[in-house]
Amino acid sequence: MTREPGEPEQHEFAFASFDSLEGVPVIAPAPAGTPAYLRLYRAAQRIMPGGLIAIVVALAASWLADHYGAPVMLFALLLGMAVNFVGQDARCRPGIDFMGRTVLRLGVALLGARITLDQVSSLGGKVLVIAAGGVILTILAGWALSRAFKLKPDFGILTGGAVAICGASAALALSSVLPPSPTRERDTTLTVVGVTTLSTIAMVLYPLIAAGLDLTHTQAGVFLGATIHDVAQVVGAGYGVSQEAGDTATIVKLFRVALLLPTIVIVALLFRSKVTAGPSGKRPPLVPMFLLGFVALVAVNSSGVVATGVMEQTSDASRWCLVTAIAALGAKTSLGELVHVGWKPVLLIVAETVVVLGWVLAMLLLG
Repeated sequence: MTREPGEPEQHEFAFASFDSLEGVPVIAPAPAGTPAYLRLYRAAQRIMPGGLIAIVVALAASWLADHYGAPVMLFALLLGMAVNFVGQDARCRPGIDFMGRTVLRLGVALLGARITLDQVSSLGGKVLVIAAGGVILTILAGWALSRAFKLKPDFGILTGGAVAICGASAALALSSVLPPSPTRERDTTLTVVGVTTLSTIAMVLYPLIAAGLDLTHTQAGVFLGATIHDVAQVVGAGYGVSQEAGDTATIVKLFRVALLLPTIVIVALLFRSKVTAGPSGKRPPLVPMFLLGFVALVAVNSSGVVATGVMEQTSDASRWCLVTAIAALGAKTSLGELVHVGWKPVLLIVAETVVVLGWVLAMLLLG
């Protein structure tokens, strides 16, 4: 290559631009017949760019949540949406998809480490009826209201389950078993934003309602645990009232989390006919493997054979998996898609929140 006198020397390896991941190649899947260890190595290469981005976003979200007291799930989603341009890159997409699907399911399975059968049995029959009834009624209300608003029924089940069970975690889990849809990721993102925002409002407002209604500490714990969407906000609201209210609220909330298992099985069964077969020609199993892992961890945690510290670390791992999955979901979602959804989905989530609130208060005050 010739150059004029005084012209800077040119190098063939110089970057063409800084607008994308320069130097990171697009890696194709391993061809058929490749040895297993090479397939694993190739898969790790494909996952690494996007996976690392999702992990960095999750770490940033956790730092912000720890320092500013806002929900970590909401931070992870918003920061993920801020790097949406990376999520659309062919080099990053395999890793983003892996974090948003496989790591998500691992996180849901590890939720079982939070629950024991002794916790559930300690609540008593009336509280179990209140919590379980709230879950059933809210999901049915979501289904009915979605039809009334001329929205897809599966969107009503997605939002109803998120409001009724455990917020963002339930939204992610339900989304993974509902039939594929071009708007599934957008619907899931909208649901996570909605339930997380309302859960934060409830964490501040619901203790004031409990005080205004002169509920006992136990009643306040049941009220908070059976109505607030996300686990973290339940804990914050409950212990903000008293130790007794916090303990009760946490156990009630964990029972709602346990109801995720039968809910997903029922939803998967209802939509079974709409789920298409995979590349192998077989439909996915009725009970996904991550739910079997959930059940196994509940059994192990209930048996007491594993040290409490180990199960606590497993629970922390669940949280990290879910935060990383949320970050990946955000990276796959464009903010512009959410702007055009209209007011009906937002009103639906608010209405479902009012339904579970009204049910629990009626059962506590009139039951």
